[in-house]
Parts: sequence; C-alpha cells; structure tokens
Amino acid sequence: MDKANPKLTDPIRQDVEASWHRFLDLFEPLRPELYRYCRHLTRSPWDADDLVQDALFRAFAKLGWMNEPPQNPRAWLFRIASNLWIDRVRALRPEARPDMEGASSAEPRAVREAAGTLLSRLSPRERAAVVLKEAFNFTLEEIAEALSTTPGTVKSALHRGRGKLLEPEDEGEAPPKPEVLDAFCAAFNAGDLDRLTSLLLDTTEIEVVRVHTEYGPEAARRGVFQGMLFGIRRLADPARLDGLDPAYFPNVLPKVPRVEARQHRGEWILVHWYAHSDGEAVRAITRVEADGDRLTRVRNYFYTPDVLAEICAELQVPFRSNGYRYWKPSREEA
Repeated sequence: MDKANPKLTDPIRQDVEASWHRFLDLFEPLRPELYRYCRHLTRSPWDADDLVQDALFRAFAKLGWMNEPPQNPRAWLFRIASNLWIDRVRALRPEARPDMEGASSAEPRAVREAAGTLLSRLSPRERAAVVLKEAFNFTLEEIAEALSTTPGTVKSALHRGRGKLLEPEDEGEAPPKPEVLDAFCAAFNAGDLDRLTSLLLDTTEIEVVRVHTEYGPEAARRGVFQGMLFGIRRLADPARLDGLDPAYFPNVLPKVPRVEARQHRGEWILVHWYAHSDGEAVRAITRVEADGDRLTRVRNYFYTPDVLAEICAELQVPFRSNGYRYWKPSREEA
C-alpha cells in the first residue's frame, strides 16, 4: 500500500482541526466538572487528565455517527468517561485495583485526603454511581443514563456501595532522581537549545498536552522546546498574543522561565517558574520518561489548569492559569 500523500491528507487535517475547535466551543465549559469526576475515579491527576481528553476525543468521534445530538450533553459526556474508565479497570489484573479519593483543586493534598472517601473495594460501576450521586448530585435517572443502566440498578449499586471504605495507601518515597533531569534543568536554565535537544532520542515524543505533539530533536528545537524557552516573549507582549486570551497573562515579564525538579507522589517532575511583575509563579509542569541518559518522552502540562491547580496546591507553590487552549473560542453561532 502506498504511503498517504501529505498533499491529500493536509486538507483533511485542517478540516478536522476546525471541527475540533468548534466541538470544544460547545463542550469545554463542562471540562472542569468532567475533570473532577475523572479525578474521583482514577485517584491520579495525570490519569484524570488523560481520561478527560480520551472522553472528549471519543465524544467528538461519536458525534459523527449519531443520528441525533445528545439530549443531555453533561450526562452523555459523563457516560463516555464512565465507560472508558470501567473498560480500563476490567482490563487490569485483579490485584491492580485503582482507588478513588476526593479531589479539589483548592485544597492541599493532606486536607483533601483526610476528608475524602476512598471506595477502592467497590466495583467500577458501583464506584461511579456513588461518585455521581454524592459528589455531583446526579439524580437516579441521570446516573442511569451516565452508566447505561436502569434507576433500579443504580439504587441497588448505591445501597451496596455506601459502606465499603478503605484508607488511602502510603505511596512511598520517590526513586532517586535520574541524572538526565539535572542535565535537562541545567540546559533549560541556560537557555541552551543544543544541550536540551541533545538529551532526546530520534524517536522521542514531545507533547504539549492536549494541543500539540512532535517527534525527535529537530522538531523539538523548532517547536515545543523553542516555545518552552522563548514563548514568554510572546506572552509578555499584548500585541503578539494573537489567539491567546490576554486575561490569562497580566504582569508577565519577558524573562526565560526557570525549571527545577520536584518530587510529587513518588515521581520526579519538572516545575516551570515564570517571572511576573508581582512575583514568580508556576505556569507549567513537565513529566519525562528516560532510558539512561536520554529522554524518551516529554509531556508539558501548560494548557491544563485543573492539573496545575491541584499539583501546585499539593506542592504549596503559586501558579497562574494559561487557560485550556492557545486559540480563542469561535464567535460564530452554532
């Protein structure tokens, strides 16, 4: 089979991008609540963010083959997220049961976990039912729609599930910090693109979570790494914000961010500090995967305000939101 012709596929990509942007105009207002729901289910901010995005992708695709638009978009989106999560849990080994904890971006982790309820002994469907009822005040009918079942089955699941509590497990200490993280921080803080890209394999995936993905050192040099280091010049100049919402970028200074490695929940992460006229604040977090002295995957969380709020609260550091996207919502009528 011949390889796809880029000249033929690019118009398709552009059409899909335009449709995706219109889809987000309609469904993005539900994203914060959807994140909270996924956070309850997964017990991990990273997994919750992935589940949110997968649910939005699935919803976007499903709209293409539905005869009628969903009557209750909120319940429909929660239903898609529930089914994705239930399928994933069922695919795990019996001993690898995920837990659930309460989540609030406004509370430090210790306070939240002390007040939260873990429902790790429940079946996935029971757990989802309890979360939808107790945390989101769904009616029995709405829960039934979200879980593809009947109100009677939901009522039984709630009755069975409301006594099975489990204390949170100790997540232990983080492993030793890989030397490649020190090398990344040194190169980044020196603004050295050559040293930074030398840490990547030719096959390394570099992603700005939710908005952009590229592969290999040269692509990173021209794209994501260039933006991570020097994109601040655009953010600090109101005339160059283009599609970005200026409400997210007051007081930003055109100074290259600094990055430092921090431990968080048994993992080393990279925290990006940006300069503002009223003080430093975190605007991004990067997660990396490494093989020896090279990075195999780089994920930059810049347009993820829910994740940033939660992680920064747990690290007890100030943060600033960049919103969910780099383009403004369409003003066209649906």
